[in-house]
Amino acid sequence: MKTPKRLFLATALMASLIGGKATAQATASYVPAEENLKARQEFADSKLGIFIHWGIYSMFAQGEWYMTNANIDNKEYAKAASAFYPIRFNAREWVSAIKDAGARYICFTSRHHDGFSMWDTEQSAYNIVDATPFGRDVIKELADECHRQGIKLHFYYSHIDWTREDYPHGRTGRGTGKDPKKADWPSYYAFMNRQLTELLTNYGEVGAIWFDGVWDHDQDTVPFDWQLEEQYALIHRLQPACLVGNNHHQTPVEGEDIQIFERDLPGENKAGLSGQAISRLPLETCQTMNGMWGYKIIDQNYKSPETLIRYLVSTSGKGANLLLNIGPQPNGELPAAALDRLKAIGEWTTRYGETIYGTTAGDIAAQEWGVTTRKGNRLFVHIFDLDAKELFLPLTCKVKKALVYDTKQPLKVKRGNGGTTLFFDEIPSGVDYIVELETK
Repeated sequence: MKTPKRLFLATALMASLIGGKATAQATASYVPAEENLKARQEFADSKLGIFIHWGIYSMFAQGEWYMTNANIDNKEYAKAASAFYPIRFNAREWVSAIKDAGARYICFTSRHHDGFSMWDTEQSAYNIVDATPFGRDVIKELADECHRQGIKLHFYYSHIDWTREDYPHGRTGRGTGKDPKKADWPSYYAFMNRQLTELLTNYGEVGAIWFDGVWDHDQDTVPFDWQLEEQYALIHRLQPACLVGNNHHQTPVEGEDIQIFERDLPGENKAGLSGQAISRLPLETCQTMNGMWGYKIIDQNYKSPETLIRYLVSTSGKGANLLLNIGPQPNGELPAAALDRLKAIGEWTTRYGETIYGTTAGDIAAQEWGVTTRKGNRLFVHIFDLDAKELFLPLTCKVKKALVYDTKQPLKVKRGNGGTTLFFDEIPSGVDYIVELETK
């Protein structure tokens, strides 16, 4: 039954990769298709996505890096697959909870660094259908539900593999029992491209491919050639509207459609992973709800709903999206603490979503008191902390009207000293006190 699909995918991949030098040359002058540009704008308007880190690593409840952190032999680690039976996984419940939070897309880990594939791949038996008693293609179920509910689905895909012998040793996964002498980059590269072809052929419209792992070879004495240009070109040929992003912690390279910042707002580098320059591509910050990406049983240090809402607004104030992570439990459920925070975020986006969706970074850079977002002639002033009844805004534009967003109560404004001052009856308070300015 699977042979025809293998033949079809092989043919599709061969057609896509014909003329390697020509492909690289064409990608060097990458011109996004019209549908890609449209997808970029839709992505930039979305503001909130939910990241899902889920695989057999959830069974160990130690996070997604457990194999390499504990130097576990990959063959011993793989035995966990035979007990992986997430009986409580329900794609409809997942997508509904995420959509109700106001998220516009989901980014799901199709294959993380441990090499385990979360779909019915023909390229390896080390996958959720063939290697587990669960035997269900969760990506198929998730894709069908996302399409049904009208929410975009993105795929995280790791360039690293701590299990396959043909992946060339990087700085991680050195204690997982692989023989570095068996490394075979052409074999591994072809394997990845066949898997990407499956994801972009068998699961309908894909919003983005979110790569991770290029940093694994950043300490090589000779620069490692990941052949990204050809890989990006393959994706764009299979689905021109599919966006390509890479969490390489560098300024975007040719062929990428979005720029990713890990655990930091664009322009900040508090976590030490996002010192790159800001490009003109759509921006995205990925951040965890607690401390880990994958499920870790002792990590219950979840950020408060107030903190997450303010982080979402702050990200929007930078003109970026927030990709907020959840690590599902091994039984397939989203943790209760994560669901509580999704609900709180959803209550906020239901009421105030228009102040971030479809906006750009505001006229005023982030301040100690808060941030601003703009939509046409409407400037939204998001106040987090202010200890006075007035607020000076260094605006060059003229303010025609100022209203408290919640009550539509007019505010007194005074222009002068190179800007506009807002006057309040009482000191603004709450998670996000919003003032709407109509500007000329």
